[in-house]
Amino acid sequence: MALTFYTNPMSRGQIARWMLEEVGAPYEQILLDYGTTMKADDYLAINPMGKVPAIKHGDKVITECAAICAYLAEAFPEAGLAPISDEERADYYRWMFFGAGPLESAVTMNSLGWSPDEEQERMVGFGDYDRVVDVLDTYFKSHEYVCGERFTAADVYVGAHIDWGMAFGSLPERDSFNAYAGRLRDRAPYKRAKAIDMELMPEQPTAE
Repeated sequence: MALTFYTNPMSRGQIARWMLEEVGAPYEQILLDYGTTMKADDYLAINPMGKVPAIKHGDKVITECAAICAYLAEAFPEAGLAPISDEERADYYRWMFFGAGPLESAVTMNSLGWSPDEEQERMVGFGDYDRVVDVLDTYFKSHEYVCGERFTAADVYVGAHIDWGMAFGSLPERDSFNAYAGRLRDRAPYKRAKAIDMELMPEQPTAE
């Protein structure tokens, strides 16, 4: 089936591209601009949210980075990126959804300067930013990858959050995070994906 990838290099599309490079499937790339083609009717028919990334595999559309990673792992089983045991499956889904839920929410709220008070912590899914960071730190102190010693699609999603978060200061540098991100950056698909997106980045004006 044809595989089409809708993205912008300055977006979470970098996560989906990394996953595409991991599975090694050929794909057509369609680049979209914020505020123009990303909000045009043609793309809104693909993703009514008007956001990237999205993929179209045959006649099926998948949006949301975690869903794209999980879908591609199952659609291309030969890549070996889906869980293969009950133990892996438990960690895989637990931390994939931890990344898409508490981690994403905590980082976003913290970056916007909002922190819940004690009463509000009972209402929000992430509870408290520092607790989210500490929980993640504790886990990777004793695990090389999300599913233990084996790299899976969950590492693309969770790992991208940690890698990106440290690069942009939305997550603190911890020894466990640096060690984990270092293992991910050594992967050839990660390097290929980064090189493609860096090449597609618009030139930034230089200070005079």
